[in-house]
Amino acid sequence: MAAPFRIRVAAGVLEDATGRVLVSRRPAGKHAAGAWEFPGGKLQPGESALQALARELDEELGIRLQAAEPLIDYTHRYPDRTVELQVFRVRRYAGRPRGREGQPLRWLAPEALLPAGLLPADEPILRALALSRSADRSPRSP
Repeated sequence: MAAPFRIRVAAGVLEDATGRVLVSRRPAGKHAAGAWEFPGGKLQPGESALQALARELDEELGIRLQAAEPLIDYTHRYPDRTVELQVFRVRRYAGRPRGREGQPLRWLAPEALLPAGLLPADEPILRALALSRSADRSPRSP
C-alpha cells in the first residue's frame, strides 16, 4: 500500500462585525465534497503560507489580503492523505467576498459551524479561534 501523500495548505478565518466567520462549500468531485471549510488552498512551490493565502483569497473570493496573523498550525491525517495546515486570522482585506469559482459562501456563528457540516480537518480552527477571541478580550497590563 502506498504511503499517504502530503498537502501543505494555507487557510484564513474572515470575521464580520458580528463575529460570524466565512466558510465556503467544497464542490462536487473534490475530496470531502459538500463539506463547509475555511477559504484557502494549497501552497505552490516556493510560496510562503501567507503568499498562498493572499493568492487563494483573491482567486476564490475576489478580495485583497491586507493584514493577517497566524492562528494555528497543525496536521490532519485522512486515510489517503495528510494535510499540513497553516491558518491565519484575517484582520483586514479589501473588497467584498464572493464565490468566484461558483462555490456557495455562508457567514456563520462559530458555534453553528459543526452542525452545518464543517470539514473535520477544520475543527481545530474553532478551538484556536475561541482562544484567540478570549485573548482579544482579556485585560492588558500597562
